[in-house]
Amino acid sequence: MHYALDYYVKTAPSYQTATSIFKDEWISIFPAQYQIEGGFAPLFEDARAIWAIDKLGGVAGKSVLELGPMEGAHSYLLEKKGDAASILGIEANTKCFLRCLVTKEVTNLQRVRYLCGDFVEFLKQTDQTFDVCFASGVLYHMVNPIMVLGLLKERCKKMYLWTHYFDENILQHSVDYRLRFSGSQSASEYGFAHTLYQHNYLQALDSKLFIGGTLPFSNWLSRQDLLAGLNHVGFQIDAISFDDPIYPNGPALAIVASVRE
Repeated sequence: MHYALDYYVKTAPSYQTATSIFKDEWISIFPAQYQIEGGFAPLFEDARAIWAIDKLGGVAGKSVLELGPMEGAHSYLLEKKGDAASILGIEANTKCFLRCLVTKEVTNLQRVRYLCGDFVEFLKQTDQTFDVCFASGVLYHMVNPIMVLGLLKERCKKMYLWTHYFDENILQHSVDYRLRFSGSQSASEYGFAHTLYQHNYLQALDSKLFIGGTLPFSNWLSRQDLLAGLNHVGFQIDAISFDDPIYPNGPALAIVASVRE
């Protein structure tokens, strides 16, 4: 057999043909009307994202910057349910970027653009501003999370953030949680003193479902430093929900915040 021919499809076009390019790699469950075999997480109907759109005062007619769209599920909600005017998704994971493009075609998204690259570098270099930033599942993959929050303050008026946070107490009760962390260090960014807790991806790096950061580790913030850091860089917190200290893979919460005038 010729290896090059493995990349050809010999059946009529279908949505499933497109998604099967990444067979067994999808995380999101596609909406039922598309009749597609996908992943295991109901992200196209994510209650956290729906809550965020409401607490943001809606996104209809607004420009949205989406950090790490992964597979485009939240992009779908922002356009189809939120009626956003434009959505720009920045994705560093090349396979996730391509899955976003598949989702865009399958669900016929018209107001979404995806760019492949590191959103931290994008934030440092761009002069674009946005009405809203959607930052779901990305902050805890950063090595300098406070710097990222400061960059976002310059680029958006409002923000939705869902993130894990570090909790010392859980180290005493979870062996898996304890193994993934390897100490802490004091840090200062924008004059804000805080503690970074090194989180290591370990064997997760060998999984084809890995959707973490660009390095073998990231740095987590405590809940207290996260909230204080948001305030320090110029955000005011408008709403908090889904605050779950026993969430799988670590404590997590959802925040909607706006830039303080």
